[in-house]
Amino acid sequence: MAKIFQVHPDNPQVRRIEEIQAQLQRGAVMLYPTDTVYAIGCDLNAKSAVERVRQIKQLANDKPLTFLCPSLSNVATYAYVSDNAYRMMKSLIPGPYTFLLPATKLVPRLVQNPKRKTTGIRVPNHTMCIALLSALANPIISTSAHLPPNDDIDDEYNDKEAQTYLSRIELFDRLDKLVDVIVDTGEEPKYEVSTILDMTGEIPTIVRQGLGWEKVAAWV
Repeated sequence: MAKIFQVHPDNPQVRRIEEIQAQLQRGAVMLYPTDTVYAIGCDLNAKSAVERVRQIKQLANDKPLTFLCPSLSNVATYAYVSDNAYRMMKSLIPGPYTFLLPATKLVPRLVQNPKRKTTGIRVPNHTMCIALLSALANPIISTSAHLPPNDDIDDEYNDKEAQTYLSRIELFDRLDKLVDVIVDTGEEPKYEVSTILDMTGEIPTIVRQGLGWEKVAAWV
């Protein structure tokens, strides 16, 4: 059974954040809320935990995984960001946007798109996520936790909408035996995904329309 940590959504308790941080550093996999959907995640650099996330989501190794960073300056550590991409990203983050960018050597191969050598990065507009990212000092894997009834699980790069709408408690019950940690801020699950933007070319392109996609229309 997973260990549940109750965290205040607006003023995360420092001690609780440190306890979750310690679990992640030991290779734990967690269920946690973001500013879009509830996500399954772990420390980006915990290889065994990343492999478990893939197993839970039934994702092959050639499926890239999105991860969260606390700021734009931190994004530049893990991805090559052009001047044009930087200006656009600066106007959008924090927010519900996933940016596909060329990965640096600090991004584990298990997380990248193996053919394009790209990675998906988000800077969430979510107090608990930012607090945890700051404490951990590593990015956190973020892949949708909403599991359809047939367990044909879609990842962050899939355009399909969630096939079922679970309450917070139902979601916790369903994933209780699959994850080590559940972060409970009292927030009910959301079912609107992030907008995915491909920033690898000279002109950004929308890969998926999600939350906030209208805001990027002027750029693309």
